[in-house]
Amino acid sequence: MATDTAAGFPCALTLDLPFPDARLASVALQALRVDKELSSLVKRDLSAVASEGSSDPTVLRIEYSAATNRMLRVAVNSFLESLALVLEVQEELDVDVVEARQGQEKSG
Repeated sequence: MATDTAAGFPCALTLDLPFPDARLASVALQALRVDKELSSLVKRDLSAVASEGSSDPTVLRIEYSAATNRMLRVAVNSFLESLALVLEVQEELDVDVVEARQGQEKSG
């Protein structure tokens, strides 16, 4: 957990979530960006970044900072619920990408 006390947000957390391809990471980013944080005591920054050894932005990076640990926990829990919904929809509707990835894992 990093700290950013200068800005009044001493509690911070960064999550890196890998996706099978850049398109799915971009779709998740766009879907999750719509919901703004409800509290002014929490800041969230979403971005798609490239994983090590790749030039495609296949990793969704979420950076949180909050005034208190409790506010950070509440915000991250809420975000993870939204993320779970996005992932379920992708799994149901992006069958071709998920099946291709599973086929690669079985053969490799």
